[in-house]
Amino acid sequence: MTPAPLLTIAISSRALFDLGESNAVYESEGLEAYRQYQIAHEDVVLEPGEAFTFVTKLLRLNRLLERPQVEVILLSRNSADTGLRIFNSVKAYELAITRAAFCGGESPYRYVRAFGCTLFLSTHPDDVGHALEHGVAAATLMGRAAGARSEHEDLRLAFDGDSVLFSDEAERVYQQQGLDVFARSEAEAAERPLEGGPFKPFLAALHRLQREFDGSHCPVRTALVTARSAPAHERVIRTLRAWDVRLDESLFLGGMNKTEFLRAFGADVFFDDQPLHCERASAHLAAGHVPHGIVNQ
Repeated sequence: MTPAPLLTIAISSRALFDLGESNAVYESEGLEAYRQYQIAHEDVVLEPGEAFTFVTKLLRLNRLLERPQVEVILLSRNSADTGLRIFNSVKAYELAITRAAFCGGESPYRYVRAFGCTLFLSTHPDDVGHALEHGVAAATLMGRAAGARSEHEDLRLAFDGDSVLFSDEAERVYQQQGLDVFARSEAEAAERPLEGGPFKPFLAALHRLQREFDGSHCPVRTALVTARSAPAHERVIRTLRAWDVRLDESLFLGGMNKTEFLRAFGADVFFDDQPLHCERASAHLAAGHVPHGIVNQ
C-alpha cells in the first residue's frame, strides 16, 4: 500500500478556477442554463482562480521530492456532468489531481474529513464555517486576480497568530479588556504555552514537509505576521518552541498594517481571522479569512 501523503489539501473548484462567468449564467438563468453552458464550453479551459498558484506550488513539491508527499483533492458543488469542464481544465494545466467529489449542488465540506484533509480552501463562507466546526483548518479565499504570476518559485505562506495558529484566549482578553490588560496578561503568562488554534495541525504538517528537504534549500517558507509587540511576543515564541514547530520568519508589528510586510515577504496566501486584514491584503495576494474566534462571533 502506498504511504499516505504528509499533507492533503481540499480545494473548491471556484477557488482553483475562475468560474465567475459561468456562475453568472446560473444566477441569472438558473441551473439548467448553467448545465447547458458548461457542457457547451467543456473544451474551453478555465482561467486560474485565487488558489491556483498555491496549488501549483504545492504539487511542484512532489516533483522536487520525487515522491507523493502532497495531495490535492477537488471538492465541487457541480455535478459530475457539469464538472467535466473542471477536470478538462485540470488536465490542460497538467495538475496532478486525481481525486474529487462532485456534490450536485450540495455542500462538499462533509467529505473533507473522509479524504483525510488537513486544510480546506473555498470561496463559500458557509462551507468553510462548517469545516472549522468539524475540526478542520479552513479559510474563505479572496484576492489576487486570476492568473496573477508569483515572483518566486517557493511556496510562501503567512499566518496570523491569535485565533489562527493559536486559540483566541489572548484575543478575548484584548477585545474585552483592552490593550494594557492584554499586554500585562501575556507577560504574566509568558511561560505558559497558548492552546492551539484551527491551523496548528496544518502548520505542523507543513513543518514535517519542510523537514523532508533535509539540509538542502527548502521550497516552502512560512511566516508569522501578527499585530503583537513586546512584551506579548515572548509567549508566542515559547509556544512555538513547546510545539517543536519552526516558522522561518516572525513579524511582530505592534498594530501596523500588515499588507506591505506580506508583500515584502512575498506571501502566496495569508491566513487571518479578521476580515479587514484580509480585505487589505487581497488587492495584492490571496488572503484566506478564517472565521474563528471572538472577532467572528
